[in-house]
Amino acid sequence: MIGISEVEAAAERIAGHVVRTPTLPSPGLADLLGVPVTVKLELLQRTGSFKARGATAKLLSLSAGERAAGVVAVSGGNHGIALAVMAAALDVKATVVMPRSAPARSVEIAEAAGASVRLADDMGEAFALMKPLQEEGLTLVHPFDDPVVVAGQGTVGLEFAADAGDVTDVLVSVGGGGLISGVAAALRERRPDVRIWGVETEGAQAMSEALAAGGPVQVALSSIVTTLSAPSVSQLTYDHVSALVHEVLVVPDREAVQGTLDLADRAKVWAEPAAGCLLPAARQVLERVGEGARLGLVVCGGNATTGDVMGWAERFGLR
Repeated sequence: MIGISEVEAAAERIAGHVVRTPTLPSPGLADLLGVPVTVKLELLQRTGSFKARGATAKLLSLSAGERAAGVVAVSGGNHGIALAVMAAALDVKATVVMPRSAPARSVEIAEAAGASVRLADDMGEAFALMKPLQEEGLTLVHPFDDPVVVAGQGTVGLEFAADAGDVTDVLVSVGGGGLISGVAAALRERRPDVRIWGVETEGAQAMSEALAAGGPVQVALSSIVTTLSAPSVSQLTYDHVSALVHEVLVVPDREAVQGTLDLADRAKVWAEPAAGCLLPAARQVLERVGEGARLGLVVCGGNATTGDVMGWAERFGLR
């Protein structure tokens, strides 16, 4: 399990390389949900998502030999962008494996940063392609199954705990579980009375199914939200979520896209559905905890294009 000392060490290591993103009250979301809402705007992070934190923490932990040999990662979008950009900044050669379903813009950004991008038919094949690349000598920068990466993501929670006002419930999106694991480790130490809720989309329910099964399992992926679409969680992230997280909620893709539109309209931020899913989940939380809730939302990323979101909105009949 990751402790607060590991998160603090990661914060010290990555300082100067990443942004301390704003933590602010959102009057627009408070009006929408009927309770006070505080947002942690990780979509303003370098590379457009929290992923820059974990990637940077891992890159800075490498030996000189590992840096010279290069790194490899698999990603549905944001982790690949983060590794490509931060590796270039630190003069490390990067290879990124992405499924063909990954947003075209994500592939373009990774390639523009100088990474070698390889495309696979799906996320399962993408993860499988990492093995031969590791055998060639590349160091794996896993998106969530790495204590150093989880500690790096945990710096989001460290900052939130220091910068947020009084909150009762914090909602965090879940893909492979690296972000929520790190955030939960930090908040459990700094804000022990806060309830932590995970949020997944239907068709990307790796953590929910793991919790039901008592451990990580392979899941069928069908969600449009590729940035949350891990084929399974890891034992590392499962252990953190099962011990530290109150509950993992699941929302339909349609509601996640509506949440993206609501974030634009009410909070004035352009987020992706991986963050938009927090709003329908927030309504579920309010149904469970009742009056007196004060919500915190980790707005994890903003790397969806306007074309992506408008296309999804049309598909679901949203305006």
